[in-house]
Amino acid sequence: MKQPFSIDEILARIEAAVRPFPKAALFELYERGYQSIFEQLVACIISIRTLDETTIPVALKLFGLARTPADLKALPEALLETLLIGSTFPGQKAQTLLRIAATALQFSGGNLPASPEVLTGIKGVGPKCANLALGITGMVPAIGVDIHVHRVSNRWGYVHTKTPEQTLGVLEGQLPCEHWVTINRLLVPFGKHICTGILPHCSTCPVLEFCQQVGVTRHR
Repeated sequence: MKQPFSIDEILARIEAAVRPFPKAALFELYERGYQSIFEQLVACIISIRTLDETTIPVALKLFGLARTPADLKALPEALLETLLIGSTFPGQKAQTLLRIAATALQFSGGNLPASPEVLTGIKGVGPKCANLALGITGMVPAIGVDIHVHRVSNRWGYVHTKTPEQTLGVLEGQLPCEHWVTINRLLVPFGKHICTGILPHCSTCPVLEFCQQVGVTRHR
């Protein structure tokens, strides 16, 4: 018998459960001092289809040479692409980062505004990266829905959606605002280490009593 769903209780339990695991890359970089919208957006672009274990050193290598929009815009595209090797699609990402830098330089001090419309208006920047950059920096409450947030929230039965974009829309309507940033911070390590895509660790899951285990046919 499953218990009535309580997102507050679930996230509190997951907070404790993921403490031993590495933080999600963008949150780790924020704690290391990379706290501007520009830095977070750049790091998120690097992270697309790239493991956190690669994202962090690639981002640190890039920030070592170019931490501001002006510095990044001044890098030759070939050098920028070389710096991004290790992440997926370094050539495409180099072009996206140059567009981000060019957009930032249009604003006072080269500071990207806390505007989802401005960020998603940059070719190559989607809602996930825009929301994570704004949410993590504390500028705008926003939900960053990646594959982990999408998969886990559907597995719980908290949402019933087919795409991350659909999940974002549903969560914006029913997830309490105080959890909008927290849900990504927690579900990334939870989804990587406990509620895995294949053979989730249901036998040791701290929130099994709330989870409908939608789509789970085999588990550990």
